[in-house]
Amino acid sequence: MKNYSEDESRQYHIQVAKGEVGRYVLLPGDPKRCAKIAQYFDDPVLVADNREYVTYTGTLDGVKVSVTSTGIGGPSASIAMEELYRCGADTFVRIGTCGGMQTEVKSGDVVIATGAIRMEGTSKEYAPIEYPAVADLDVTNALVYAAKEKGFSCHTGVVQCKDAFYGQHEPEAMPVGYELINKWEAWKKMGCLASEMESAALFIVAGKLRVRAGSCFLVVANQEREKLGLENPVVHDTDMAIQIAVEAIRKMIREDKEK
Repeated sequence: MKNYSEDESRQYHIQVAKGEVGRYVLLPGDPKRCAKIAQYFDDPVLVADNREYVTYTGTLDGVKVSVTSTGIGGPSASIAMEELYRCGADTFVRIGTCGGMQTEVKSGDVVIATGAIRMEGTSKEYAPIEYPAVADLDVTNALVYAAKEKGFSCHTGVVQCKDAFYGQHEPEAMPVGYELINKWEAWKKMGCLASEMESAALFIVAGKLRVRAGSCFLVVANQEREKLGLENPVVHDTDMAIQIAVEAIRKMIREDKEK
């Protein structure tokens, strides 16, 4: 396709060129989180800052790695993955936040997604709805290993992805609230762990590109616990999820060197 960037050596949205990112990329949503994640790298350098996309590149164990923010939701996340892939990336780990849906998924816990419910729009422009949004097994196993190594409280399973944040939190106010509420109850009965906004799109785009992708999240709070009057503090510190993702990248670097 045509490159609309003023500098044709750079990708239009993320403004990154080939060779400026590593094959391993961490994907937070919030641009402000990139500098915090980059502190775990050796010799991190700011590569680009354009729109919602901030990119730093450094090394882990002597191997080039990067972090790029994706903004909120599937559309911007899919753009980031597509353009990073064009710059040489092939392994992606999303670091984000989520809301717990099962009562045992508590504020401050970490959720690792094995798959995602495609209740969003971006993935539907890539694959038929019957095709599942599934995380890469190598990435998922590395994340689970890292969480266990660090002794962090972690849940592994399916998450739900949506486009409308307020559709989740105020479904009764929406004209299609009847559908939102009924489906939410169905996801809970199926054991869905948490709700977030990007993984379904990232897993489907990764399938199309034939690259590896996985996700881990901080549980900010749990509205189901709130409804039942259970303890439900709001937690914002994503450092546990960041540490898990960084250690998972280190594990994959070691494994990939052995192959």
